[in-house]
Amino acid sequence: MHHEAHAVGRIGWLRAAILGANDGIVSTASLIAGVAAAGTTPATILTTGVAGLVAGAMSMAAGEYVSVSSQRDAERADIAIETRELAANPDHELEELTQIYQHRGLDRALAEAVAQQLTAHNALDSHLRDELGLTEAAQARPIEAAAASAASFAIGAALPLLVVLLDSGSSLPWTVSGVSLASLALLGMLGARVGRAPVRRAVTRVTFWGACAMALTIAIGSLFGAG
Repeated sequence: MHHEAHAVGRIGWLRAAILGANDGIVSTASLIAGVAAAGTTPATILTTGVAGLVAGAMSMAAGEYVSVSSQRDAERADIAIETRELAANPDHELEELTQIYQHRGLDRALAEAVAQQLTAHNALDSHLRDELGLTEAAQARPIEAAAASAASFAIGAALPLLVVLLDSGSSLPWTVSGVSLASLALLGMLGARVGRAPVRRAVTRVTFWGACAMALTIAIGSLFGAG
């Protein structure tokens, strides 16, 4: 049998990884740019950036784990409901499955035949897939999402931190912003290619919002530094 490679199978870890890397670059670069614009010492800037990396990675991991665990709990609750319904009202569930296939374009006789055969094969799996849209590819995986978010955030945050080590002068806010925007563009392109989405749209939106965040923090840092 010919198997096609679809992006939906990667959507769980891909979403978490792209979100983590994007947040790592934007938040850490904005933090460094804002603190640098305030005129603080290079040591303080570096310490601030490292603290932002650690705190951000832990926050991303915790947030992903909690949110995806909630999704998993909801999925398990729905599975329990379907299991009870199949045991208590098998005829009603069979009719429900038949009507689902009718709505998808099958005639009544064929829909009944399909529903009966799939119910005999695996009734619960058929209802989870066709009634609730729960598939193994889209199943919630809290640990995978948390690990992907934390690791990608740390990698993303490391890029602006590297700039701090190479440039500690007055040009740092602009240098870190430029490097970070280029990194965001590369990230947007990579995410679009892996997810098979339009590249230009992905690059535009990620760099636009990154630029807005950095510009705002530089303005705030300059304002407080001037005081």
